[in-house]
Parts: sequence; structure tokens; C-alpha cells
Amino acid sequence: MTTLPPDAELLRLDHQVCFSLHAASRAFGGVYRDALKDLGLTYPQYLVMLVLWEHGAQPVKAIGERLRLDSGTLSPLLKRLETAGLVHRERSTEDERSVTVHLTPAGDELREAALPVPRRMLAATGLTVEELRTLRGLLSRVTGALDAS
Repeated sequence: MTTLPPDAELLRLDHQVCFSLHAASRAFGGVYRDALKDLGLTYPQYLVMLVLWEHGAQPVKAIGERLRLDSGTLSPLLKRLETAGLVHRERSTEDERSVTVHLTPAGDELREAALPVPRRMLAATGLTVEELRTLRGLLSRVTGALDAS
């Protein structure tokens, strides 16, 4: 069993898992910025496109839930993707409060150009596929525990 360091030691920045995650997230952001430049996408836009490429047309609410984004963040992002001609939004005829996001042919075609991005990111991490799977599993556990607390 591992014992915790004294309280004063726990306040050190290099002992903060949250800071390690923050620093890694910023580092990922820099590499993604470069990897997505030729696609004309930001990282949040790329995440939306991943959801649509994987699941097809989705209600805005479902995209927001999947990506943990509120409508105030998601709406302008979707508007930019629509202006770029990658998606179109369609209000439901049954419930006018519900809007579904569809890929356009250009958005669907962009998937092919995006195929090298995950391998590029894998290479940039310096980790093996198995190490990344382990890391993703641990992060999922942490997220679940934090959501439950």
C-alpha cells in the first residue's frame, strides 16, 4: 500500500494530477492545431466531425452530451462548420426545439483527408497503442469517479 506524502507536499504543483492533465491537454492542442490545419478544422470542430462520421446525423443535444459541450459553446461551433459547408442543421418537424446536424457531401469527403490524423497523434505521444489504451481506460475511470462525486 502506498502512503500519501504529508499535506504540505500535496500542495506542490508537480503532485497535482489535474495540472498534469491540463499540461498534456495543452500539448495535445498544439499538435492537433498543426495536424488539423490542412483540414481547416479546430480541435472542437474535429470532435464534432468525429461524432458525425461515426454516427451520422445527430441532434445537437446528443452531440453536446457526447462531447460534454453546452449549447452556448456548441451552437457557434456548428454555425462555423455550416458556414464552411461541412454540415447543415435542420429543425425537426415534430419538435421545432430539436435541431439535427447532418454532414454535407463536403463534410463526408473530409473524412478521407482526416484518416492520417489519429496515427499522427499516436506517433506524437511516443506511447504504444497498448499504453494509450491503458491511459484512456484510466482517464475514463477518473472521469466516471469525478462525475459521481
